[in-house]
Amino acid sequence: MKKILVIDDDSAMTALTTRALRARGFQTLAAPNGVMGLEMAKQHLPDLIICDIQMPQLNGYETLAALRQDATTATIPFIFLTGMADRKQVRQGMGLGADDYLTKPFTVQELIGAVNTRLEKQGAVQRLSEKKLEELRGNIGMALPHELLTPLNGILGLSSIIADAGAVFRPEEIREFAQNIHVSALRLHRIIENFIIYSETELAKSDPKKMQDLRASQSTATREIVLGVACEKAATAGRQEDLSLEAEEARVPMGVGYFKKIVEELVDNALKFSEPRTPVRVTAGASGNRFALSVCDRGRGMTAQQIADIGAHMQFERRFFEQQGIGLGLIISRRLAELHGGELLIDSTPGQHTTMELMLPLATSTN
Repeated sequence: MKKILVIDDDSAMTALTTRALRARGFQTLAAPNGVMGLEMAKQHLPDLIICDIQMPQLNGYETLAALRQDATTATIPFIFLTGMADRKQVRQGMGLGADDYLTKPFTVQELIGAVNTRLEKQGAVQRLSEKKLEELRGNIGMALPHELLTPLNGILGLSSIIADAGAVFRPEEIREFAQNIHVSALRLHRIIENFIIYSETELAKSDPKKMQDLRASQSTATREIVLGVACEKAATAGRQEDLSLEAEEARVPMGVGYFKKIVEELVDNALKFSEPRTPVRVTAGASGNRFALSVCDRGRGMTAQQIADIGAHMQFERRFFEQQGIGLGLIISRRLAELHGGELLIDSTPGQHTTMELMLPLATSTN
């Protein structure tokens, strides 16, 4: 049974409203003012709140603002009650986060219609959130143990072979073992590094001072980093001939480590999700008053929904395509761009191409 809280200092209106709602199978709570309404909302967590605007002690606007500032009540659907002369106040209420409004006097049909509409929309939002959470659990459950254990098993297995007191190896065999251990260690290091950077960006985006410090503290010359990272990634993938590379010098207000991380992730993504002997084009340089890095491939591509759903640990269609990684690369790149006053744009057609474009402001100094 859905629970609805009615906040109104007009006892007659409250009685009529709650009676109509109970007749339709809703559980109702009533508060005579905004102060008590806030307390009851936090205590009972109703599925929907209906609130008058003109009330003593705490009016409807103040009540809504307080509800939206509290994490436990911030997402509860909220319907304003307003008189005919108060229509001009509706815009203010919507700006504060109200979901709908009813104009007094209203019919029972209008009341129930508004309530059902809000509850249905809230239900749809909750179902979508639950679906995304389930996808997140599935991706983490499948990806994380595999991605951590695979390189770790390689390190443990090869090092135990070398450590075997009775084994004798040729120098070239030892070198091969050492190289494979190094590759596994680098893979493990990247996973851990991505988790750390992701955590840093999530913390920084809610701290205005830290965001300001990030943008003002450092600047980086881009050309050598783009050239070096792109060539290294192409060589590792054995795709030097597929790489088309053009980079002009520019400076961006971002630390070297963060900028290099974005380039690594975007280039690696293009190489990973396109086939050998298909082109991967990387261009970088100033474009007007901004820096632009473009990475284009002719690979698997992404749907519009997949682009919209980009988030932590979201690897698309992992069940059908074998791939390494835990799905943090793109969201890290997007977060870093946004924290430094830029953006990451994605244009893609499934089965045809994907273009990732990093846009950043140009640095005003060379500190």
